[in-house]
Amino acid sequence: MKKIGVLTSGGDAPGMNAAIRAIVRSGISSGLEVYGIFDGYEGLVNNNIRRLERGDVSDIITQGGTTLGSARLEEFKLLEVRKKAVANLEKHGIEGLIVIGGDGSYRGAMALSEMGINCIGIPGTIDNDIASTDYTIGFDTALNTVILNVDKLRDTSSSHHRCSVVEVMGNRCGDLAIYAGITTGAEIIITKETGYDEAEVLERLRYFEEYKKKRHAIVIISEKITDTELLAQKISQHTDFSGRSTVLGHIQRGGSPTARDRILATEFGDKAVQCLIAGESSRCLGLVDGQIISIDIKEALAMPKKSRRPFFELHDRLV
Repeated sequence: MKKIGVLTSGGDAPGMNAAIRAIVRSGISSGLEVYGIFDGYEGLVNNNIRRLERGDVSDIITQGGTTLGSARLEEFKLLEVRKKAVANLEKHGIEGLIVIGGDGSYRGAMALSEMGINCIGIPGTIDNDIASTDYTIGFDTALNTVILNVDKLRDTSSSHHRCSVVEVMGNRCGDLAIYAGITTGAEIIITKETGYDEAEVLERLRYFEEYKKKRHAIVIISEKITDTELLAQKISQHTDFSGRSTVLGHIQRGGSPTARDRILATEFGDKAVQCLIAGESSRCLGLVDGQIISIDIKEALAMPKKSRRPFFELHDRLV
């Protein structure tokens, strides 16, 4: 193998640039030419491809987002669209491709592997919703962004006898909510795994007021479960707390990656290059019990999501 490519796909995540940097420099150090594919699978189909040198990735390790750009392309499911992508790769002589993204990105990589392009997937998503790895690139940075903002909200909530309802990302995976809930001392955490019962939430808040003498409270809820503004209004109506809602939104995606995300992304990037050199294909990387591993993408996509029940039980004991 002489030439490899790298693209980022789906939602951006802090640390993607660190992975790109590692891929480019590890690839060049291994005697490969490395090509950047801009704007994800859309750029692959449109032949938006350029060779990258060491200087092209200087200083990007500190930057959030992705310098390659990202896009979603539903049409990539179509065979005729993927044939254009393969033709563009062949035009540049690119034999191996590293795809950084979530499970949708993995499916695209698996499809290209079936068409003769060796592909390796790297998990990059702030939601931490890929079951084949303990942590994804971007999760730690997003979590720290949530913690920073919830800590600030608690300061003002405690001054005004308020209950802050904080909506975080992760509609298919509640890891941001549960990890943030534990690390900020939130009174209530709501995810798809816990389910949502409005009456129960209001009753628990009244219990905290009456029996635990709490003057303020934090409720952390994953997105797309309920209308957080309406919930805050119900809290004002049915408890002594003054309810306020805050939707953190896309600020969770941005920012300079934490040290943990930079290291994880760098390890993933280097490992992906070595996997391609070894002839591996249709594999994805993961961090499992502290070790970087590669497994079959199909197997990874079929894995059930990890239960966070022990974390919820821990939270309930400490609240």
